[in-house]
Amino acid sequence: MSGAELEKSNPDLSQDFAQVLGLIIGAQTRALRAVNRELIELYWQIGEYIFKRVDAAGWGQGTVRELAAWLKAQDPTARGFSAENLWRMKRFYEAYAVDSASYTKLSAVMTVLTWSHNLLILGKCKAVQEREFYLHTAAQQGWTTRELERQ
Repeated sequence: MSGAELEKSNPDLSQDFAQVLGLIIGAQTRALRAVNRELIELYWQIGEYIFKRVDAAGWGQGTVRELAAWLKAQDPTARGFSAENLWRMKRFYEAYAVDSASYTKLSAVMTVLTWSHNLLILGKCKAVQEREFYLHTAAQQGWTTRELERQ
């Protein structure tokens, strides 16, 4: 029986079913947010690690390329860990770690937005205040990356 047929035959049951669907959609949305938050925190940690290794052990582009290749060999299904993206993670860390008070204030907002949002803000905004404005506004307004780029 289709949804339209069910609604005609038993509107109360259709309403009950819609509530169950609402529960499912709500749980899926919360799960996606949790995954995104964990990914952003992972990228922060990787960026911090690379930042410290560049400083302490003299890691450079060659070493980071080797790391990317090694990660790919260890887990061929893992995506997003190219040398270029690893450097982006380092830049992400550097941009906010310079001012730890700023990071503490922005960390909750940064994890609400996707990695694409964060990269766009990082690439377009040079000043911490400017990044802070766009992080908060994009999160509050629910901007897509296209809308953020347009703004």
